[in-house]
Amino acid sequence: MTQSRDISELTRSLERWVALQKIVLDNFKQIDSKVRTSDRLDIIIHTRLAFNHMIRTLKAFDDWLQDPFITSNIPRELLLEVWSTSLKLMETLLELDIKHTTEVKNLIEKAVKEGQISPVIAQLRDLAAPRGEERERRGPAISI
Repeated sequence: MTQSRDISELTRSLERWVALQKIVLDNFKQIDSKVRTSDRLDIIIHTRLAFNHMIRTLKAFDDWLQDPFITSNIPRELLLEVWSTSLKLMETLLELDIKHTTEVKNLIEKAVKEGQISPVIAQLRDLAAPRGEERERRGPAISI
């Protein structure tokens, strides 16, 4: 009896998750054209919302793949499908990161050469600069 109730709870939870994901997907599809014509701040905010939801979804997938009940009942074919899609997502993300980071580096170097970097913004960045790995992604503090 308890096992049956637990399984019912699990399936209802999965149904709710899928319904939520469909709503989020529809919302992002609907705002796409608005975001494309928005100002820079709006684009940044919506991109961060997308990133946050992707992080949440990736965390849920990771949790899912650590659950012995789930992993012992998922067929190999479904696991391979998750792997293949994960690999494609990772490749796309890394390609975006490589391209974007390279372009930003080039823009910053050009702006520094042309004296277009605001000393105030550079100093604020120095003050807020993180330490360790996070600093590596952001790059060294800019000196003008």
